[in-house]
Amino acid sequence: METKHIAKKLVDWCNEGDFEKPYQELYSPKIISIENDGTAEGAYVEGLEGIQKKGAWWQENFEVHRSEASEPIIAGNWFSCIFRMDITHKPSGQRSTMEEVAVYQVQEGKIVKEQFFYDEDN
Repeated sequence: METKHIAKKLVDWCNEGDFEKPYQELYSPKIISIENDGTAEGAYVEGLEGIQKKGAWWQENFEVHRSEASEPIIAGNWFSCIFRMDITHKPSGQRSTMEEVAVYQVQEGKIVKEQFFYDEDN
């Protein structure tokens, strides 16, 4: 599958609220996922199991009221999009909005790397 098709599917599924389907159909079993520079605890994970644990942590700690992904920008085997979210941090009850730039790398028809960039003070 070409990068542009993978990018479109990921964005479409995320905008439909289906965050599991991309992992099942688009991600490599050897995926690398990085938050910002990857140095904080849990900010660098490898493999689908690591992604699932990261997703479980997110669901335990945040309620998502609204989420949207922008149209992807494609450059060769890379694509990026912007995610905008209205979330509540469950432990504190604090509601906020956040934006992040997501960058993905595709090899052999699968997403092999994702990295998210965002301001950590939001």
